[in-house]
Amino acid sequence: MEYPKQHPIGIYLKIWALLFILSGLSYSVDYFHFEGYLRWALIIIFMMLKAGLIVAFFMHMVWERVALIYAILVPPLLLLTLVGIGVLEGDYTFLTRNVFFGS
Repeated sequence: MEYPKQHPIGIYLKIWALLFILSGLSYSVDYFHFEGYLRWALIIIFMMLKAGLIVAFFMHMVWERVALIYAILVPPLLLLTLVGIGVLEGDYTFLTRNVFFGS
């Protein structure tokens, strides 16, 4: 009976440390009082990096086949693309209504 290969615990400890550092950077955005789009961009970047590391290593996606990775990652990316298109369309509709119907 062959057991599945075990991944070294060092990888998980390094990822945990990296998640800890990214969380510290995320909290430092508020500590240093960043404002506006820079604040939100940094928070979202750190959030996406942490989520990517969690999915990649703790959900073992790094060691999966490419087809499974595509099956998990492509639908949310397509959904985000469609949401982005909807946001652009909403801005255009709001602008058009302001032009023709006044403020």
